[in-house]
Amino acid sequence: MLRVAIVGPGLVGSGLIEQLAAHAQSPRFAGLPIAVVGLINSKKMAVSATPFAAGDLGDWQTRILGSSAADADLAQFADRLAALGGPAAVVDCTSSDAIASLYPEWLSRGLHVVTPNKKAFSGDLALFRRIQELAGAPGGPSVYHEATVGAGLPVLSTLGDLVRTGDRIVKVEGIFSGTLSYLFNTFSAPDATQTFSKCVAVAKASGYTEPDPRDDLNGMDVARKVTILGRVAGHALDLATLEVENIVPEVLRGVASADEFMASLPDFDAHFAQLNREALAAGSVLRYVGMVDGATGRGSVRLARYPLDHPFASLKGSDNIIAFTTERFPSPLIVQGAGAGAAVTAFGIFSDLIKVCERFGAGAA
Repeated sequence: MLRVAIVGPGLVGSGLIEQLAAHAQSPRFAGLPIAVVGLINSKKMAVSATPFAAGDLGDWQTRILGSSAADADLAQFADRLAALGGPAAVVDCTSSDAIASLYPEWLSRGLHVVTPNKKAFSGDLALFRRIQELAGAPGGPSVYHEATVGAGLPVLSTLGDLVRTGDRIVKVEGIFSGTLSYLFNTFSAPDATQTFSKCVAVAKASGYTEPDPRDDLNGMDVARKVTILGRVAGHALDLATLEVENIVPEVLRGVASADEFMASLPDFDAHFAQLNREALAAGSVLRYVGMVDGATGRGSVRLARYPLDHPFASLKGSDNIIAFTTERFPSPLIVQGAGAGAAVTAFGIFSDLIKVCERFGAGAA
């Protein structure tokens, strides 16, 4: 059995718990050797020698991490999990740099790591290399982080397969942000009529953006995903030196609040309208894309034009789309679909846990 301990059971973690509990109760998946034995949030923690019951998982906030649970202590949490023996995986559902820095310690203790947290794989290059070194040791623990790029879409697994089979990566290019996908699919289309600020306002009201939309428009989330892709492809990309086009108007980058930003954004509608007119006049649309150049090993994040017959131009809603151009796939191999959301991100984590089971033969215990 693979014993699973979840760090940060918030929106995504709760979605994972729900999926694991549903599968545990389904006769079709009765033999799935995955069980939740640990939960920790910012205040409380619990680790059990036996799997948590499905009913307890359904109300984990009170039944598992209620007032009687132990106070949260990540070091003790890892100690208790490691002491259980047998295959065990820590699932980090946070976006914390501090927690990401603990991965080498967990791996050195034989704990597998599965996570949607981008920080360890897009931040300090030395941390990334140490994680890869520990995860690459024969018979050692594994690290899976499919959900760091494209949520549940098979992006990193596809890229990894291309690299491992010796294909030559020419270019990896894509629309990696559901927020920016929605914005430009709505704003830049032949029949579009809304101003850019209106599109941002609608996206914010619909919950597509971060509370402060500048956290989407500055391109840093896309930059982290590009950095991860570049590193998986074998390049030493550094987030600090990546070329990133911040589309937040410069004078609005330092305003104090999101409300002030939103109130002032209409003043720049003419700027975005001009960019859109120029693109449409050339038979193109605007899309915000990230790219890794396989020849140079460099990456970029920018607002670019694509002709109307390009797959990126026909994208709808908030979908992600990633195109892999390689020696074997000169006509790009394309992965497309929902690239954000708790359910699909939890699916990506769940599928990685199954890979751990398959790789290490974690049978029913």
